[in-house]
Amino acid sequence: MGIEKNKDIPLPIVSLNRWVLVVGVLSGLLLQQPIFTTVLFAIVLSAVLFGRRGSLIFQAGKRFLAKRNAAALSEGRVEDPRLMRFNNTIAAILLGGAQLSFLFGFEFIGWILSLAVAIAAGIALAGFCLGCALYFRYRMNRYRLFGEKGK
Repeated sequence: MGIEKNKDIPLPIVSLNRWVLVVGVLSGLLLQQPIFTTVLFAIVLSAVLFGRRGSLIFQAGKRFLAKRNAAALSEGRVEDPRLMRFNNTIAAILLGGAQLSFLFGFEFIGWILSLAVAIAAGIALAGFCLGCALYFRYRMNRYRLFGEKGK
């Protein structure tokens, strides 16, 4: 079964997304070049707005990690696309805030916001997804408030 037929996102693509965030932010910080975070912001925002069709990382991962993706799909090592979009939304908000901070000359705040994204992605690569925990709490609270209608 190919990726297009399966709604879930194979974990190799999820990991690629996290690695891109970590490496991109750290590269920008080390080189003191906020343009790295600007590019990351554009990439993540496109994924949030347009889903997998608008995700450069998904498209690259689909092409270059095809064998790993097929194995992950057959083994059930996947992530719900709603969870991926939720995590990317958090990253887009933080990276967007960083862009505004850089624009208005608050570089320290821009790097703190960018590093928050890199740290969360790094922790997720190590095994604990903070965004996933937040998503779970969000869904639980939504269910408590709205019941089944809140889907």
